[in-house]
Amino acid sequence: MKVAIVTESFLPRVNGVTNSVCRVVEHLAGRGHEVLVVAPGPGPDGHAGQPVRLTRGVALPFYRSFVVGIPTRQVTGALNEFGPDVIHLAAPLALGASGVAAARRLDVPTVAVFQTDVVGFARRYGLRGADHLVWAWLRHIHEQADRTLAPSRPTLDELHRRGVPRLALWARGVDDERFNPRHRSAALRAELAPNGEVLVGYVGRLAVEKRVSLLRHLADMPGVRLVVVGDGPAGRRLRRMLPDAVFTGFRTGRELSELVASLDVFVHTGADETFCQAVQEGLAAGVPVVAPAAGGPLDLVRPGYNGLLYPPDDPEMLRAAVATLVGDPALRQQMAGQALLSVRGRDWSSVCEELVGHYQAVRYGRSVRQAA
Repeated sequence: MKVAIVTESFLPRVNGVTNSVCRVVEHLAGRGHEVLVVAPGPGPDGHAGQPVRLTRGVALPFYRSFVVGIPTRQVTGALNEFGPDVIHLAAPLALGASGVAAARRLDVPTVAVFQTDVVGFARRYGLRGADHLVWAWLRHIHEQADRTLAPSRPTLDELHRRGVPRLALWARGVDDERFNPRHRSAALRAELAPNGEVLVGYVGRLAVEKRVSLLRHLADMPGVRLVVVGDGPAGRRLRRMLPDAVFTGFRTGRELSELVASLDVFVHTGADETFCQAVQEGLAAGVPVVAPAAGGPLDLVRPGYNGLLYPPDDPEMLRAAVATLVGDPALRQQMAGQALLSVRGRDWSSVCEELVGHYQAVRYGRSVRQAA
């Protein structure tokens, strides 16, 4: 097939949308499909041997690393020149609106992947009262797609309640080579916890919408060393708030693999996740997870089996959940083994082949019910 991916985010910006798009491009290219990526610039002109067409992008003034693509008719020209069999809309919002409009003009079937809780994002940045308008815009885009894929059952249910049609479930894959218990490093643990502390870590963007400031409720727990992996606009404030925590900054490759696998407890604080790849990566690394009982983590964390959930707005319950695991090494060890089992079979190859099935379904006119 020839697959065009119109994405709201791409390299060098690293986030869940970029990560999944990269994995999809790599998989498709490896199976002999042709791919064109249309994304807001600046960025690379190719990935995995496939071309990237950059459009104008504007950084948000309050979040410089978040670039919004400007809707433009240039998208139609790029897609028309490529001649795709199907168009993949990755987290469509602004540039994606141009993508779905172009698809209709060119009479090309579309698969829209809902991935970002834009309403939750806006609310965290003080844009309250805009929920109705944002949902109306998102529904307008997704109503024009032949199929919308949701990454988790809570998100699927929310989209259904909001009137989004033609829904199906498509989760995310995990690199089980990169995130694996064998990367646990005794040397790194000795460096981070020289007195044998229990390592409690957060991995992800340091931004308001991730609510990383909730970690302050864990800062004085005896026998615990907080480890914060990642970077973002809230980094400086968090460093002042958590002076005794270890801040590693942004890490990737082997360093990230060792950091995640060397934790004893993986804590996630964001309550607006449509999936939460970071939680899945922690589980794949054999680390029990403590996460909010909201959104994507509800599909990933089985309380008492591979981790614990806490009410999203109750920091005391967050602390209690972490304390339960910190105080019970045997329980942590049991959950660690079960964490790995809970994500078995979710490799990117399998997940991307499922996506190809959705592409084929919209190409040949099968309904969501028939494709399932």
